[in-house]
Amino acid sequence: MSRFSRSSPPAGPARPQPLAEVLGRTDAFAALRAGVEQISALERDLAQLLPDYLATSVEPGFIKDGALTLFAAHSALAARLRHLEPRLVAELQQRGWNVRTLAVKVRPKTEARAPRPKEARMTPIGAAALRTLSETLPPSPLTAALARMAARHGAGQSAGDGKKNK
Repeated sequence: MSRFSRSSPPAGPARPQPLAEVLGRTDAFAALRAGVEQISALERDLAQLLPDYLATSVEPGFIKDGALTLFAAHSALAARLRHLEPRLVAELQQRGWNVRTLAVKVRPKTEARAPRPKEARMTPIGAAALRTLSETLPPSPLTAALARMAARHGAGQSAGDGKKNK
């Protein structure tokens, strides 16, 4: 017999619930929520304290024993953060953070996606016009490029040869 009995009525669509409500149900979720809120507040403070070029490339980690871990996108930014450490620690302490030192680590950001290949298509009339143009121009790299483009888009024949003679 199947785990999913056919005689039981369908449960229906789940009711959307606010995330705060879901995270407040158990102690484990409450601890997770507190950690997420702390990281979010730390991100806001860092965005205000750091120059724009750093704020967009630095992610806060955790605070353990007074050491705040910051993840920089590359080593040059990590070196810059290390130079800013005394000022940044002092400003974070003024904002109420229990931070005595920074631990700066490099964590490269992953590229979003590889660019999609071009999908532009040309109409047969446009390709034929390119072929005709390439035939009327004097020999040059431009003429060769136009001929290749026309051939790639299906104008292997010249504009006047569009129909076969019988």
